[in-house]
Amino acid sequence: MCETVDAQPKSISQLCGQSGVIDQVLVALDAAQIDGKKFDDSLLVGPPGCGKSQVASVIANEMAEDCHEVLGQSLSSLADLNALLLQASHRSVVHIDECHELDKSIQTALYLALDKRILFIGGRGRTPQGIPIANFTLLLSTTDEYCLLQPLRDRMKLTLRFQFYSDAELAKLTYQRAVALGWDVSEDVIPSIAKRGRGTPRIALRLLQSCRRVARSLGAETITMEHLVRACELEGIDEAGLVPTEQQYLSILAEGSSRLNVIASRIGLPTRTVSEVTESFLIRSGLIEKDDQGRRQLTAHGRMHLSQSRKNTT
Repeated sequence: MCETVDAQPKSISQLCGQSGVIDQVLVALDAAQIDGKKFDDSLLVGPPGCGKSQVASVIANEMAEDCHEVLGQSLSSLADLNALLLQASHRSVVHIDECHELDKSIQTALYLALDKRILFIGGRGRTPQGIPIANFTLLLSTTDEYCLLQPLRDRMKLTLRFQFYSDAELAKLTYQRAVALGWDVSEDVIPSIAKRGRGTPRIALRLLQSCRRVARSLGAETITMEHLVRACELEGIDEAGLVPTEQQYLSILAEGSSRLNVIASRIGLPTRTVSEVTESFLIRSGLIEKDDQGRRQLTAHGRMHLSQSRKNTT
């Protein structure tokens, strides 16, 4: 079964944000339940920490079916895939998270199994044996859609595209989780957590947990702004949710535009880490940009943020 925490949503009505995804799921649930059929095979695509696994769990709950959930990297052989598919029952949900980690040969075997609803076991001089498999629902979650073979993508009836959350959506989600956990939180804390949440529920909820930890370490029952400020100090997070490496990156660009390899050398990280990890949020939030020669430079928004941050530290 998919493991869930009591405080996590168990029904579609308890989810917030991702309105486009929710509308698609509601229609598909209604159609499946009215027709007495399984939920359509679906591809869940979007940034990490934005609720793909949670929605997969909710789909299984709404369909009142078992959910067999595995990580793509745990299916390292055809035998692993066969064992997963053979344990699925009629209309149950098989959720493969991080499916972009699946080897191409396993992806091929997976879409062939979906086509014929048969697993062929054997080979190496033996006649392959066909074993029927149940008509289950396959849910594939990924951050990297391009890593999936097109024939596998094409066999998904629904593509659910997840987006980053707005601050208002993050605030609502954070408040719902605090209430569900029975945590008392001052009104001004929730919007401040959402502002630092980078559009990602996983980050906002982790910061809520950090605030709770600080509050309890001081024997407090109510989470206040003082606890949030202390939690951010401990983790080196600024008012925009930037971590120390990102703050250092901006400080380097305050001296003038620079190339990636120079920035990476000064930070002390590999260039790929800086380009794929550090720069990602800075570009998305409009703090930095690249010129025609590939040099990185601060935007007006980036200069304003850096100026404000320096004022707050003096």
